[in-house]
Amino acid sequence: MKILVSGGSGFIGTNLIKSLIQERHEIHVLDNNCSSDLSNIKSFIDLNQIKFYECDISKGLPEEIYRVKFDQIYNLASPASPDFFKRIPIEIIETNVIGVNNLLKLAKKDNARFLQASTSEVYGTAQISPQREDYWGNVNPNGERSPYDEGKRCAEALIYSYKRKFGMDVRVVRIFNTYGPFMLKNDGRVISNFIVQALTNKDITIYGDGNITRSFCFVDDLVNGIKLLMNYQGEINGPINIGNDTEFKIIEVAKLILKITGSKSKLKFLPGVVDDPVQRRPDLNKANNILNYYPKIKLEDGLVKTIQYFKEVLK
Repeated sequence: MKILVSGGSGFIGTNLIKSLIQERHEIHVLDNNCSSDLSNIKSFIDLNQIKFYECDISKGLPEEIYRVKFDQIYNLASPASPDFFKRIPIEIIETNVIGVNNLLKLAKKDNARFLQASTSEVYGTAQISPQREDYWGNVNPNGERSPYDEGKRCAEALIYSYKRKFGMDVRVVRIFNTYGPFMLKNDGRVISNFIVQALTNKDITIYGDGNITRSFCFVDDLVNGIKLLMNYQGEINGPINIGNDTEFKIIEVAKLILKITGSKSKLKFLPGVVDDPVQRRPDLNKANNILNYYPKIKLEDGLVKTIQYFKEVLK
């Protein structure tokens, strides 16, 4: 198949491309590298395993892209960590609205199946747990996180408008916290922060008292779920949560990383983050029943692999 991956040099994109290469597809990749590292996929480019285009999807797509008739389009483009929400909020909104619209136009032209990487952030500070796909969320539309939260919500509205108006084949995956190789060491996510701090024997910085919870999914499980959703041969009605539904307190994760690394780092507690959800756990019943998706990798096993990756990066 001819497959386009937007946001392909990012953390999840790189892992997805590695998997798609093994299946011998013709792969085209878009990224402007604003929150990723081109070195993640340089070996794929050098070996002619993918065709790469440096591109900001909110500014338009390369002319060469329109000469290819794609079978599938994965959109993973958008910075996804809190540090970027503050630094480039307008660009994040544009990526998730204008950029998504540009990709949807391409998918419509090619009659391609379109998959959007949405996020658990659309649930905001959820008032139910676990979060089901039919829960409309509790999002602050004016807060520092809103460019990402509301940008993704608007993207979903746009995608389903295309589906209703043009009968397009679209799929939306709501991704919960994910970790693994190819995360940036300075991207501001909790797992990467803790690992880098532990490996460099710096204080482990915890915002709040450490009792907020997250459900962490190893990236291999996530990529498997995304591909199951994209390749499902049948009607998909509405978004589907993909992640791991085992819930951990942040302080438990910090202590586990200290144990695995043998670090001498100390825990340092800082004021909590505004609008940071206190509980995050996916309801996976829809993914279980439709896709037969079940995450397999336990947190400790995934952390061992991720820590080994960061040891190489920090050499």
